[in-house]
Amino acid sequence: MNSARRDLLKFSPLALAAFVPSVGSAQVTGASTPSTPTVFDVRNYGASGTGKQLDTNGINAAIEAATKAGGGTVVFPAGTYLTFSIRLKSNIHLYLSQGAVILAAESPKPGETTGQMGGVYDAAEPQNPAIEPFQDFGHNHWHNSLIWGEGIENVSITGPGLIYGKGLSFGATRAARGDYPIYKAEQAGVGNKAIAMKNCRNVTFREFRLLKGGHFGFLLTGVDNLVIDGLLIDTDRDGIDIDCCKNVHVSNCTVNSPWDDGICPKSSYALGYARATENVTITGCTVTGDYMLGTVLDGTYKHFPADAPQTYRTGRIKCGTESNGGFKNITISNCVFDGCHSLCLESEDGALCEDIAISNITMRDLFAGPLFFRLGARLRGPKPETKPGTLQRIVVNNITSYNSTSNLCNILSGIPDFPIRDVKISNFYMQHRGGATADKAKLVPPEEIAKYPDPEMFGPMPAQGFFLRHVRNVEVSHVEIAPAQSDARPSFVLEDVDRADFFAITAPTTPSAFDFRHAKDVRVGWSRAAKDAVFADASGKTL
Repeated sequence: MNSARRDLLKFSPLALAAFVPSVGSAQVTGASTPSTPTVFDVRNYGASGTGKQLDTNGINAAIEAATKAGGGTVVFPAGTYLTFSIRLKSNIHLYLSQGAVILAAESPKPGETTGQMGGVYDAAEPQNPAIEPFQDFGHNHWHNSLIWGEGIENVSITGPGLIYGKGLSFGATRAARGDYPIYKAEQAGVGNKAIAMKNCRNVTFREFRLLKGGHFGFLLTGVDNLVIDGLLIDTDRDGIDIDCCKNVHVSNCTVNSPWDDGICPKSSYALGYARATENVTITGCTVTGDYMLGTVLDGTYKHFPADAPQTYRTGRIKCGTESNGGFKNITISNCVFDGCHSLCLESEDGALCEDIAISNITMRDLFAGPLFFRLGARLRGPKPETKPGTLQRIVVNNITSYNSTSNLCNILSGIPDFPIRDVKISNFYMQHRGGATADKAKLVPPEEIAKYPDPEMFGPMPAQGFFLRHVRNVEVSHVEIAPAQSDARPSFVLEDVDRADFFAITAPTTPSAFDFRHAKDVRVGWSRAAKDAVFADASGKTL
């Protein structure tokens, strides 16, 4: 057994073997598939598929041959293809056969100039002082990746095979994640992402599996007409980043990303201008952060030990944090959250975040409240034009959440003079662990106007259900808050809220269901949690 296969088997005892054929089998050493005018077998162009030699040149030669023919399917038969950067071209379809593994070669270690077998990944684009200050290194470099393409169209990667980013940097010099060396992302020759594409159109990713995808499993920036379907991703940073993209369909994907976000629409300044991510559908997906790296891929689903260090269990769906351009016309539906953080909408860098529908979501074992909506003013963008944006016209329906931690509730928080507007939440059931003491009900969370947004930024919350601050026109109906243990906080705390309707609310009534710290134009009706009431000014009242 060669070292590449030994590493895969060591990674998970069950069965990354299922993805890797034995070296010396007829699949690897037998005759290559005949190339045709539209089908190009990488083994016919010098790739061995043995995992014992670098196949970079052979893979790229097959792509070039297909390009010269006007396009075609580049086939990876069963085998392990050890490689540095693969350069995608227009009108190319990469097909990963059952048992095919594209294995990212080991990057240069700190202080070294070359990686495995003397190879390196393609050089990152030169630093651009016009955009570098507005996002980290990983967001605005694409060429230093395992598979990358720029300015191309009509591209797809499909098939049941595996992409294994073993030799990629995860974008930091923190403690290692799993039994892997640490590579510095900014160092010459280091690979930083599994798949990166910039300014492309008509792109499809379907069916394959991705293990340990580097800083981003996918960094897709300015990619329009994008389809991502049926992927299984098990990685150590973000799973899928959809940045400044238009007309996007993400469906039937499973993403385990314990240290970062699972599916993450962004709208950064990486293109050199603010461009919205819009017309996006995310449906039928499972996101989680609670399983050890590789154990969702192999089907063993091993939970991290409770005391595991440097494991954030993030694994969520989040619009943000990079948010210069905006998020428009987004729908998120029929998804499962398992052992991860909240569903997040964030406008921090001037984004117009609006016209978003969220429905039919189930969540279990969350490490925060189910929803985190934040309109803030980090304003990481060119000055003076970067100003606070919007978060408005949001509809949330049919949500069930079980066994979330109690320190953090649902949080909808704007900032002074820039409220969240026009939100409707209905058919929402939240069971949480409860147990907070009465002193927590008196807390006043800090504003943190310019801070990086995450639910933890505000500290423990004074509400067990919803904390609403700087919000205009919110409607909450058919909602139940159900603590597993008695909780001494009100279910709803309102600060600087104008026009709020609560209808058919079920929640504990001790000490009270509602704490209207600063609220105007409030109506409560047909609720088990409180008597019907109408207040022109409810400030200072409880109910």
